[in-house]
Amino acid sequence: MNINPIVLSIPIFFILIGIEMIVERFTNQKLYRLPDAIANLSCGITSQLSGLFLRIFGIGIYQYLFEHFTLFTWNKNWVYWVVLILLVDLAYYWAHRMSHEVNLFWGGHVVHHQSEEYNLSVALRQSSLQVIWTFAFSLPIALLGFSTLDFALISAFNTLYQFWIHTETIKKLPKPIEFIFNTPSHHRVHHGRDPKYIDKNHAGSLIIWDRMFGTFQEEQEKPTYGITKPINSWNPIWANVSHYDEMRKDMQRIPKWTDKIKYMFMKPGWLPDYLGGYRAAPEVDKASYKKYDTPAPMSLNLYVLFQFVLCLAGTAMFLFNASKFGLGEKAFIASLISLVVVNSGVLFENRAWVKWSEWIRIIFYPILLSYFTYINNWPVLWHGVAIVYFAISFTWFYSLQKSKHAQVQIA
Repeated sequence: MNINPIVLSIPIFFILIGIEMIVERFTNQKLYRLPDAIANLSCGITSQLSGLFLRIFGIGIYQYLFEHFTLFTWNKNWVYWVVLILLVDLAYYWAHRMSHEVNLFWGGHVVHHQSEEYNLSVALRQSSLQVIWTFAFSLPIALLGFSTLDFALISAFNTLYQFWIHTETIKKLPKPIEFIFNTPSHHRVHHGRDPKYIDKNHAGSLIIWDRMFGTFQEEQEKPTYGITKPINSWNPIWANVSHYDEMRKDMQRIPKWTDKIKYMFMKPGWLPDYLGGYRAAPEVDKASYKKYDTPAPMSLNLYVLFQFVLCLAGTAMFLFNASKFGLGEKAFIASLISLVVVNSGVLFENRAWVKWSEWIRIIFYPILLSYFTYINNWPVLWHGVAIVYFAISFTWFYSLQKSKHAQVQIA
């Protein structure tokens, strides 16, 4: 059983998202769009899947330093826990800030900022690659003598705290809370693409770090959410690599190797002077600004929602029991899940290839389920599940393609 507090909190996440949707209904706010919410959750899924392979890398190095190079020994009293909480949050602040100020690192964090909405599903929109660039910021904590398990636990709770601040349903809180803690108001600023809001309020749990280090910005007018160059895609894999593709194109234009290296570590938007220099974020024309949108018929929305809910359930079961699988099995199952989330997003995008990808998946997955049921002597019920799933998915997707209205979306 996976004891990761984040994985254990998955049911709570969806309960709170459901409550926010109810609030949206009764207040007539437009907080959610189905393709955007699915893209957000898909990025969360791919992040958790990649974490099965990458997170152990960072934790492994932390543990090595703790075992061999720790400088202090602590008694685990209240001072130990208070200092650890502060150090974890301070390390998060600098890792997060550098993820905005270093082009290479931004590629590992930009995923979280791509949504043009702001709701609790955005909290789950996480990068699959960010840990590669940020884990080193926490390594000094190991040298100071804080155990790996304690560090991982407090880090998880620091991440969990940040879930509730991704909402527009909570306005400003009492001033003492707003002064000390990161709040929905402060974090809305952080997700704004307006020039005055960019690279502000990097806090995890405590906004005091931004006040101390000069990156605090009060929320004034409502932010325009997203990134300055919208991704315009619901594909979670493309979401994770799109910035690096942009970097590749820029580096092809830069002739000097010294400038290529400099480009990787300068602020996003930087180019050498002979290529135009730094590209500052433009002002947002709120009157003409339009969000990326891919209108779809209700039949397609329901089909994707059906497939995605099954994927969510399967992913949760896998994550809860990930420790029972070997490395190769994890990689195989992660690949199967990734195909579902990619198809779920791209079905909204009018991409010709996704039709064939979805047909392959509809045929292949039930066969695979029946095969594993046979070789592992699972209850015969799973053969029935495979047959029912195939019948429903095949019939539904076939009818979508025959529908003239839906063909615009998936053919």
